Amino acid sequence: MSTIRERNKELILRAASEEFADKGFAATKTSDIAAKAGLPKPNVYYYFKSKENLYREVLESIIEPILQASTPFNADGVPSEVLSGYIRSKIRISRDLPFASKVFASEIMHGAPHLSADQVEQLNAQAKHNIECIQTWIDRGLIAPLDPNHLMFSIWAATQTYADFDWQISVVTGKTKLDEDDYEAAAQTIIRLVLKGCEPDR
Repeated sequence: MSTIRERNKELILRAASEEFADKGFAATKTSDIAAKAGLPKPNVYYYFKSKENLYREVLESIIEPILQASTPFNADGVPSEVLSGYIRSKIRISRDLPFASKVFASEIMHGAPHLSADQVEQLNAQAKHNIECIQTWIDRGLIAPLDPNHLMFSIWAATQTYADFDWQISVVTGKTKLDEDDYEAAAQTIIRLVLKGCEPDR
């Protein structure tokens, strides 16, 4: 069972994700975060010390799942299984952490000013590792000779759009919130497109 401290930190972190996603770092007020969390404003400073620290915690909450999503990537893996697993993990991130995903996207679009050098290195190392695996599969003739960089960019764009562009998706689908069937359909569609596109040339 979670402690009161853990519960309060989770409430604040969730509220901060929504506020930062909606207003950006500069325009977000700690008083608004506290109000959304249903806690006194001093609690925000008690648990996180500053708005900057809280913002970095929100970024960390999305970076760790992003890094974990690449676990299946290895040069000896079966491409269809690795890519399918990766896509499903990325879809789950968009489903479970939509606000943190928006904060991360905004951070990247602004040149990642709040990411630490270590976080940047981890993300870059992960991307390079994944791309090298894809290139190995290409060299072995296991998948089509696509540009591995652009294959990764396409997967990122296709999966993250379900969090970062949820307003547009809601307008098009007529749904205020996607359900489990929608996310499953999204995963299956992206997987089919990627795997068909990666089939070796005959």
